[in-house]
Amino acid sequence: MTDIIIRPARADDIGTIHDFILALADYERLAHAVKADRATLARYLFGERPMAEVLIADHDGTAVGFALFFHNFSTFEGRPGIYLEDLFVLPQARGLGAGKALLARLAQLAIARDCARLEWSVLDWNAPAIAVYRAIGATPMDGWTVQRLDGAALAALADN
Repeated sequence: MTDIIIRPARADDIGTIHDFILALADYERLAHAVKADRATLARYLFGERPMAEVLIADHDGTAVGFALFFHNFSTFEGRPGIYLEDLFVLPQARGLGAGKALLARLAQLAIARDCARLEWSVLDWNAPAIAVYRAIGATPMDGWTVQRLDGAALAALADN
């Protein structure tokens, strides 16, 4: 096992974060859907009111992966949770333990912040990721389907 260092992202990591997002989108076959740019990410990650946080996985002084997350809230638990929006490790760094180290650090943050749970979504075809998630004890939320409202439909509902 090689040494992986997990650290909070800094504002000067914005280019690396953007590059990771682009690489993740390419892996997920969704490169056409990326609208985020460095300035927008900097505003929402490091601006006056940050909306999300990022952890960076470093190996030998090089960023090899990231996790972007934010807090949600469980009304049933009456406590916050952490929602992992993105987890990505560069293909050449897979197998070093960076993904598991990022997940472990998120679990530590969840416990330290009195969160009831850590949740995320995974594409149903991503068998390698699903295998990792099962190995660490994650369970699928059968019976639940993600819903999304965006673009014109979001605007139309807001105008209603």
